[in-house]
Amino acid sequence: MNKPAQPKEPLVTHIYTADPSAHVFDGKIYIYPSHDLDHDGPSNDNGDQYAMEDYHILSMDDFNSPCVDHGEALHLRDIPWAKQQLWAPDAAYKNNTYYLFFPARDKEDIFRLGVATSSTPAGPFTAQENYIPGSYSIDPAVFIDEDNKAYIYFGGLWGGQLEKWQTGTFLPDAKGPAENEPALGPRVAVLSEDMLTFTNEPQEIKIVDEEGNPILAGDEDRRYFEGPWVHKYNGYYYLSYSTGTTHCLVYAMSEHPQGPYVFKGTILTPVIGWTTHHSIVQFQDKWYLFYHDCSLSDGVNHKRCVKYTELTYNADGTIQTIDPYK
Repeated sequence: MNKPAQPKEPLVTHIYTADPSAHVFDGKIYIYPSHDLDHDGPSNDNGDQYAMEDYHILSMDDFNSPCVDHGEALHLRDIPWAKQQLWAPDAAYKNNTYYLFFPARDKEDIFRLGVATSSTPAGPFTAQENYIPGSYSIDPAVFIDEDNKAYIYFGGLWGGQLEKWQTGTFLPDAKGPAENEPALGPRVAVLSEDMLTFTNEPQEIKIVDEEGNPILAGDEDRRYFEGPWVHKYNGYYYLSYSTGTTHCLVYAMSEHPQGPYVFKGTILTPVIGWTTHHSIVQFQDKWYLFYHDCSLSDGVNHKRCVKYTELTYNADGTIQTIDPYK
C-alpha cells in the first residue's frame, strides 16, 4: 500500500504525471493529470516531447490517505477525432454526470478541445464523437459558478497555437503581438446546459495592472502564457496561470468570471523543469495548490510528477507566494 504523499513530494512515482486538475467529488479529492510518456525523444518549443496518449485519474480520501491510481480512464485510440497529444485536462460535475475536458490535435494537426463523460469521477470516460464546435488551443479549465452557469477557460501560446487564432480563424503562420502591445489573454466561453458545446463565441479575457493598463506581451513576468485556472474565494474570482518563459504561477482577481482581471502577484516560484501548471481547490476548511515539477526524473522536461501544498490567503484576499523547495 502506498504511503500518504507529503506536501511538496510526488503523489505517485510509478508513472510520470503533470498538469493536475484537482476537484472534490463525493467528499474525496480527485486529481485529473496528464500522463507523461517515459521516452527519450528530443525537445522543442512546439512541445513534440509532450506526446501523451492517455489519462490516469488519481484520488485520495484525504491528505492522510494514500493516492490511488484508478488506471487508464481514456486513451487516444478511443477518441475518433483526435490524432495525438492528450495534454492537460480538467473535469467537472453536472447533470449527474462527470465530464472530462481535454485538448488534442485533430487530423489536421490543429489543437481542439474534446469532452468525455462518465457516471463515476474515476472513469472510465467515453469521448464524444467530435471535438467541441468552435474550440481551439489547449488547457481547458471549467468553473461552475454558484448560479450553476459553467464557464470554460482555455488557451496556450507557442505549441498551444493561441497566437494562430487572433482573427478567429486558424492562420498557421500567425505570430503573437509585439512586445509593446497588449499580451494575448486566455479565452472564455459559457458551456451549454449539457456541457457539450459553447453557447457563445469564445471571448478574450483582459488582464490589466492596478491602473487598468493591459499587461504587455513583453512583460514575461506577468503576461499570460498557458494553464488557466479559475476559482472563487470570498466573492472574488481568481484567474491563475503560467507565465511560461519565466516559469512562475501568477494570478489576477476580478468581480466577474469573464473579467477583466487585475494582476496581483506570484503564487509559485519556478520549479525544476520548464513547464509549470496547476490547480487550486478547497478541501474541508483549507485551500491547496496542486502543481508539478520534474524532480522525479532529475529535470527531464517531459517526465514530470504531480505534487501539492497548502495555499494561504492574506486578510485582503491576496495569496501568499509559495517556494516549492522550502
